[in-house]
Amino acid sequence: MTYDIPALPLKANVETLKVFKKLPKVRAALAELKGIGAIIPNMAILVNTLTLQEAKDSSAVENIVTTHDELFKSGLHIKSFKSLASKEVQHYASALNKGFEMVQEHKLITNRVILDIQQELEQNSAGYRNVPGTQLVNDKTKAVVYTPPQTEAEIRHHMEVLLRYINEDDLEEVDPLIKMAIIHHQFESIHPFYDGNGRTGRIINILYLVAKGLLDYPILYLSRYVNQHKDQYYHHLQEVRRTGDWEPWILYMLNGVEDISRQSIALIKDIKEVMQSYKVHIRDHYPYYSQDLLNNLFRHPYTRIEFLAKDLQINRKTAAKYLNELAEDPKKIISKYKIGKLNYYVNNDLVGLLIKE
Repeated sequence: MTYDIPALPLKANVETLKVFKKLPKVRAALAELKGIGAIIPNMAILVNTLTLQEAKDSSAVENIVTTHDELFKSGLHIKSFKSLASKEVQHYASALNKGFEMVQEHKLITNRVILDIQQELEQNSAGYRNVPGTQLVNDKTKAVVYTPPQTEAEIRHHMEVLLRYINEDDLEEVDPLIKMAIIHHQFESIHPFYDGNGRTGRIINILYLVAKGLLDYPILYLSRYVNQHKDQYYHHLQEVRRTGDWEPWILYMLNGVEDISRQSIALIKDIKEVMQSYKVHIRDHYPYYSQDLLNNLFRHPYTRIEFLAKDLQINRKTAAKYLNELAEDPKKIISKYKIGKLNYYVNNDLVGLLIKE
């Protein structure tokens, strides 16, 4: 299928009545998510756990499937444990965190930001496509459904236009959530890289919300919605190219932001509740309770002696004593396991919440 990528801003009507009616609910849910992060004493806990959730779900959209157990074990950095899928997911999490650090200060998504995200994601420096032949095919029928721009010159031109649209608000007075949907569609249609376009595009979604002040941290894992409604995602992407009707695509993305905002709010409240119960129990029964200890147990769903020793600035023997005693507690707030000769410790209730999600 041929599709002429439209110039930005679009000439099509994107601010339809249905879109306008939907926006207030979406903005309210996103604003609540932005504000509720403050109930967790250390934002690194949410950034780490929700980034991993986003990474897992975004990779699953591309059929890179890993279990929570494999993913959390990969985060232990134990050489004897190897899972190619979990490494791919960890690369995504690393790319998201890198992009967030770059965007957080200047609130801009530059060419360098996108190239660095993709390099971290794919672990190579191939950059933009410069060899023709890329086509998008239907996974089931293997039929070609779309041919993106083929030459490097075309790709760079379209990316330059898109980056101006992302960063220069005066080009079009339209709600940022509508713009996010347009930006994502444009990026996926340009398909500028040999691989990782879907995952890079979904990272850009989150970074755009941060850049526009709708989120302070990357705690909206929108890929979960895409993964739950994958057929609709690809259908609406293609229908814009086929019909030029943007409304169903924009409504799909707005529904995703609202739905996942509310799911994330519920998850954060549950994490806060579990943290509070751990805090009370450990403080009442162990003289070495500290907020840093609690933070460690929730920043790392699977933790190691070395992680705790570093976070609390204590020696390895003391860290081992703390974790082993907590693992022997009758409430089983953490459990002790082995990989080879190395011990690791699982926050049972936190992992239960994340797996339930």
